[in-house]
Amino acid sequence: MNTLLVLPIIIPMLTGITALLAYKSRNAQRWLSVLGSAALLVSAVWLLIEVEHSGIRATQIGAWPAPFGITLVADLLSAIMVTLTGIIGFAVAIYSLATADPAHERFGFHQLYQFLLMGVCGAFLTGDLFNLYVWFEVMLMASFVLLALGGERGQMEGAIKYVTLNLMASAVFLAALGLLYGTVGTLNMADVANKTAAGLTAEQSGWMTTLSILFLIAFGIKAAVFPLFFWLPASYHTPPVAVSAVFAGLLTKVGVYALIRVFTLIFVQDTGFTHNLILVVAGFTMVTGVLGAVAQGEFRRVLSFHIISQIGYMVMGLGLFTPLALAGSVFYITHHIIVKTNLFLVSGVVKRLHGTLELKKLGGLYQLMPMLGILFLIPALSLAGIPPLSGFFAKLSLVQAGLENGAYFIVVVSLAVSLLTIFSMMKLWNEAFWKKSPTAEEVALPSLSKQQWAALLAPIAVLAAITVVIGLGASSTFALALRASEQLMDPSAYIQAVLEITP
Repeated sequence: MNTLLVLPIIIPMLTGITALLAYKSRNAQRWLSVLGSAALLVSAVWLLIEVEHSGIRATQIGAWPAPFGITLVADLLSAIMVTLTGIIGFAVAIYSLATADPAHERFGFHQLYQFLLMGVCGAFLTGDLFNLYVWFEVMLMASFVLLALGGERGQMEGAIKYVTLNLMASAVFLAALGLLYGTVGTLNMADVANKTAAGLTAEQSGWMTTLSILFLIAFGIKAAVFPLFFWLPASYHTPPVAVSAVFAGLLTKVGVYALIRVFTLIFVQDTGFTHNLILVVAGFTMVTGVLGAVAQGEFRRVLSFHIISQIGYMVMGLGLFTPLALAGSVFYITHHIIVKTNLFLVSGVVKRLHGTLELKKLGGLYQLMPMLGILFLIPALSLAGIPPLSGFFAKLSLVQAGLENGAYFIVVVSLAVSLLTIFSMMKLWNEAFWKKSPTAEEVALPSLSKQQWAALLAPIAVLAAITVVIGLGASSTFALALRASEQLMDPSAYIQAVLEITP
């Protein structure tokens, strides 16, 4: 058994269990969460290095051969996603030291956080569609309780919307799994791909196209694509900021990852229909998301609608379905997870300073904390696609892929959405940082210890630095994303690693 594939799942699971046993000690829970998240990051980086140097890694749990047992597999896309999970997991664990409410900690914040990370890593590493469903449910249970933790009215309203729509997605996903198993007799993703590549009857081929729509609906809800996104802006602004940040960075990307996985590995029989439909969905997702962001007057709601808009860019690469386009999607996911998490972390500091996130009531923050203003501008301008930050190169690769593919309309849409993104980000800058405080009293720094300030600002500074590094080292990042896209376009190595056969 390849231990490296198991560690990103085992580490947060054991950390959550250990923190649960230490329920009487708040400090023990906090530092167990930090140490466990650090260990997850180390194991994730180790796995990425191993996959980059040695190729796709697969292991069969319990020594049951594929496709009969539980398969864990890591190609470059999986390894990149697990590494990003480690980065965000560690950053938010540090940030929560200064922001987690003692009451929330007593009711299991740190344990649930670790179980959420376990579910995310399990979804990225599983090689079986039924186990993907299981990991989705692990994530759903942990995320629902984290959303509702505290029991405030806004939280409960957002949590109910969140869990209702996600349970509907799970029901559609489970129904699709049953129909897929009835069609091909397996749910191991490599085995399904191998059997469909070997040839399908006309009836089976038509049925697979129908099934692809069910998977698109199920994963589309979880990824928050048009028109299935309305649960996200209704819920992501309601929980504590640390919870919002990890949700914004990771949870919808699990849905995007699942879409990329199944629509590059399994549902490739009728790309003229399925992937053009995905491209149309991507365009509507971009437009509706950014228009929603422009119309909002609350910091986190603006950011929540931007999640939807940026999901459109990630799905755009899948719809174009070329190596360059998929590389752009991988690059964009990498950039967005770092940037969006960081913007939510900044919003937490803004709320700590002002006590509110309503834009009309904000102002004067640049005069009070110039460094916080700069740390906001870096991810904000990157999200808008301003060079030389990471977002520029991610969007550039997608625009180039669209032009090469002759998809001029989606290119025009993506550029127009970028302009509106700049507008909405500058609205946040002007309202929260640049204008004077609208209150009679000047905003004052809260009385926090040096350790608390470090826990608040260090993760924001590190994530901003990563954004700059990705932009300045865009050629290296893009080369890695291109190798990941080549594996996705030619799944033969994936199938061989899992089934140990020549496909």
